[in-house]
Amino acid sequence: MLSRISPTEARAPRFNNGNNRQRFRQLIRRWILCLGGLAVMLAIAGCGAPVSVERVDLRTAYADLNRTALSSNQLSDMTRNVLRRNGLLEYFPGQPEATISAMRAIAIAGGMKWEDLYALSEMDYLEGRHQKSSSFLLASALYAYAVLFPEGDAERPSPYSSQFRHANNLYNLALTQVLATGNGDAILRSGRLDLPFGSIDVTLDEASLHTGGRVMASFVPTMNLEVNGFQNDYRTDGLGVPLAASLAPMAVPPIGLELPAFLRLPTSALLQLDHPRRQLRGDTLSGRLSVHTIFDSLTVRIGTQDVPLEFDQTAVAALLAVEGKGWTTELPGLLGDALPDDRSAARLAGLEPHRTGRMPIVLVHGTASSPFRWADMINDLMDDREIRDHYEFWLFSYGTGNPIVLSALSLRQSLEQAVQSLGGVQRDPALGRMVVIGHSQGGLLTKLISIDSGTAIWDAISRRPFDEVNLKPETRTLLRDALFVHPLPFVETDIFIATPHRGSFLAGFSLARTLAKLITLPLTVASATADLLANRDALRLDTETTEFSSIFGMSPANPVIRMLANISVAPPIHAHSIIPTLGDGSLAERDDGVVAYSSAHLDGMESELVVENSGHSTQANPITIREVRRILLEQLNRPPPRRR
Repeated sequence: MLSRISPTEARAPRFNNGNNRQRFRQLIRRWILCLGGLAVMLAIAGCGAPVSVERVDLRTAYADLNRTALSSNQLSDMTRNVLRRNGLLEYFPGQPEATISAMRAIAIAGGMKWEDLYALSEMDYLEGRHQKSSSFLLASALYAYAVLFPEGDAERPSPYSSQFRHANNLYNLALTQVLATGNGDAILRSGRLDLPFGSIDVTLDEASLHTGGRVMASFVPTMNLEVNGFQNDYRTDGLGVPLAASLAPMAVPPIGLELPAFLRLPTSALLQLDHPRRQLRGDTLSGRLSVHTIFDSLTVRIGTQDVPLEFDQTAVAALLAVEGKGWTTELPGLLGDALPDDRSAARLAGLEPHRTGRMPIVLVHGTASSPFRWADMINDLMDDREIRDHYEFWLFSYGTGNPIVLSALSLRQSLEQAVQSLGGVQRDPALGRMVVIGHSQGGLLTKLISIDSGTAIWDAISRRPFDEVNLKPETRTLLRDALFVHPLPFVETDIFIATPHRGSFLAGFSLARTLAKLITLPLTVASATADLLANRDALRLDTETTEFSSIFGMSPANPVIRMLANISVAPPIHAHSIIPTLGDGSLAERDDGVVAYSSAHLDGMESELVVENSGHSTQANPITIREVRRILLEQLNRPPPRRR
């Protein structure tokens, strides 16, 4: 029979034997431990809360939100979250390869969710950069591609999320490093490439290397090029590795319009995978590598999406300028010094292979200058997609010390040969809508291919009719072609920039006259002038003091330039003037430091823009460029002219 025990007896410990005393001591120790733990917790609570909020400046907050392996040696918060959820975060610093392998297994088992793929892309990128390992970097690019382009209705990050943008950048930067070599170029070819978990067979699309009838031969990555010297730096954001591509040389160089050996084209390389998430489950993948130029398309079709491509147009232009070193020809081009590769000779060069339907913009530089001086204008105009899609740039260079009428003849012949070699206006009507832009002396050359002179130029220098002057046959042919000019039928628009239509006051200075005496004329020109000067009794010129260089030709006292100012540009050519000026006086009294407004102004222009507070070299002035853009768009929006 059980005895009844009171509540007091149940709570009280028993001391009637040794076991009870031991149990009592254990109970006391537990109480002490509990009280100690409570004291520690109270102490912690007194020092600070387990969760806190601290306000930081917005720049710090932005940097924290956008910190990734792309910009630091740390993983992004999202990747750290993925690793922490899977119990892997603490292992990554010491065992990165094992952690990546474990995360890959988790991603495959979990259905290749984009969050897991993003974490793998960032981890592989960080490890690939640390090891300088192409296999890890390539894996990073492939995982990033799978994040961006899932199959079917599988999820991907929002295009507005930082993860979407970072995945795009992980792809571009990782693939750039995979394709780049140690000597600064990139290798694009078919072949098998290693991955940390297998390999990928890459097939290069050979057809994509063809552009405008030419083949792209070598490539330079531009993502890591720092550009100095251009006013604006343009790039087109998108997917792909931005590259500067050169063209393979032609067996027979073209006549008329040439493409410089150092020419570079803005291109983008793209590695694509079919069913990327499905392929990434295995260890043997396949992909296609293709190349795209900025002149062909700005987008590529991937699945059901039109995806923008990444280009770096200013970096390509800078590379072209540096490799071409056009500025080194400026003084030799004036003085007539022969260069090893004869770069001072007249020539017409394109900045891309001609494409049917694109109207040529011919840029003609001024005295002691070069095509390099158009760099900022081309850079700005090329960023305008409407202009880039409908126009192309041709650059005319010439010996700027030569007689102006003979340089104009070289321009005329170069343009005629170029149009003919490209099939003529009948084959491509866009060739018949040419725009010619001349700066300074280049504006005089531009006018001389746009007027019908009749006998006016000859009459300005001779009292006798041309046929009555005693000249050698070769001199007669040269002078007839140079002095009896007609407008080129395929020129639609002229733009005169800082052009000395009535001469430059600097040409009359003693220093300019001294410089003119240093100019060496080509042998054919020297022979022709000697032949002409033999007819002293027929000439209106002072045969003792007359020089035939361009500097004398731009003297306000020169009878030829005075006569040219009175001949109007032939219709239906649309002519415009852009005139820079300095100072605050009346417009009639201003000049640009080289050319007076009164000399640059012509009656009958469709438009005239005065660019205030701008010196003679106004080609890079944003206001000047904006006006050129306006004129180009105006031409684009009007009907083509009727053929003359």
